[in-house]
Amino acid sequence: GGGAIEMELSRFLREYARTVKGKQQLVINYFARALEVIPMTLAQNSGGDGTKILQALRKQHAQPGTEGRWFGVDCINCSTTDTFKEYIWEPVIVKQSALSAACEAACLILSIDETVKNPQSEKPGGGGGGGKGKGKG
Repeated sequence: GGGAIEMELSRFLREYARTVKGKQQLVINYFARALEVIPMTLAQNSGGDGTKILQALRKQHAQPGTEGRWFGVDCINCSTTDTFKEYIWEPVIVKQSALSAACEAACLILSIDETVKNPQSEKPGGGGGGGKGKGKG
């Protein structure tokens, strides 16, 4: 909980990206950055400085071994905390489902290669905005 899993996944992916070359490295790094949106949003929504808390989490997750892997956002105190010790947990199935659904949605959006056009908006004077309607004179 508290974005700890997302931060640990982000750390792992950034390390892995160093072993990959070319555009794949960029894609992996952007995915890692996207995962950090969750703890950043938790921090901001709890009234904390999202950037400051995110930097603290990155530092804690960069510790050698497994010491920092459970650190996440403490929404009550607007800081970071060891979510494992504080019993801030999330079911694995929920986390897997959410990440899977988000990835599938992103892939679907990226796979769209044609734009759907409204034939009326291509005609001169078509597409609305010019006539009198609600609130216009």
